[in-house]
Amino acid sequence: MSSEMLPAFIETSNVDKKQGINEDQEESQKPRLGEGCEPISKRQMKKLIKQKQWEEQRELRKQKRKEKRKRKKLERQCQMESNSDGNDRKRVRRDVVHSTLRLIIDCSFDDLMVLKDIKKLHKQIQRCYAENRRALHPVQFYLTSHGGQLKKNMDENDKGWVNWKDIHIKPEHYSELIKKEDLIYLTSDSPNILKELDESKAYVIGGLGLTYKQASDYGINHAQLPLGNFVKMNSRKVLAVNHVFEIILEYLETRDWQEAFFTILPQRKGAVPTDKACESASHDSQSVRMEEGGSDSDSSEEGYSRNELDSPHEEKQDKENHTESTVNSLPH
Repeated sequence: MSSEMLPAFIETSNVDKKQGINEDQEESQKPRLGEGCEPISKRQMKKLIKQKQWEEQRELRKQKRKEKRKRKKLERQCQMESNSDGNDRKRVRRDVVHSTLRLIIDCSFDDLMVLKDIKKLHKQIQRCYAENRRALHPVQFYLTSHGGQLKKNMDENDKGWVNWKDIHIKPEHYSELIKKEDLIYLTSDSPNILKELDESKAYVIGGLGLTYKQASDYGINHAQLPLGNFVKMNSRKVLAVNHVFEIILEYLETRDWQEAFFTILPQRKGAVPTDKACESASHDSQSVRMEEGGSDSDSSEEGYSRNELDSPHEEKQDKENHTESTVNSLPH
């Protein structure tokens, strides 16, 4: 090797050595499991272990997702092939037969109601609309005298009502829309008790105790549902607007008043069939006569019944859940 090339060779060797030393230093400074001056914490160790497990289970998760997709596809096929159980919504909708009966919720008492009751009535109307949409025999649903506080509340809290289907929402009074001879106002004060529903008529449900007076003032036919003929209740014999609406829907499907009442009435009403109530009363009466001190027992039972009927909790629950209608209460 020439003397001219020797310094250059030595310089290059020194550079290579320095680079090698630097790389060794960097490698030695990297953290190693169980080695080095900066040991890995337990939290970091757990993360590393979890990450390793997650990587190892990647294929297993993929297989599970694939099996889930297959299972759901099979369930959909079975549901489409088997309609006999009535669970297929499209099949049920094809079986729907629209009733010609017109059912009207009269909102003309808007100016006599406080905002709290307006909000409750709004919720009941929503329930009526939903039940009518999925009924097997939906009625011709009318909402009349729609305006004032009710409309304002619906605009603010339920803007979708403008897109509701299969409902006639009118600002006019029902008497302006339907012939007087076709109208029947449902009111508990009426001496007329319905035996069946005439689907050529229009039945009006009101939300306040002025329904009988209004029917009389307008010269409209009136009647009450045969609640007292089939039902005895522990609580106040008053039904909410949506309960009346749903009972009528149920009757149109079953043509059985008792089944309609007991399908719809809430459990808190303590409803029992009138024949069973009579049997129970007769049995209690015989038991009282057989016991000594029967008068005390009778007094105690009477007090319990009064508490059950006038319970503040029952009063509060009814007020919170329903704008009550006197439509179907038993006659006084």
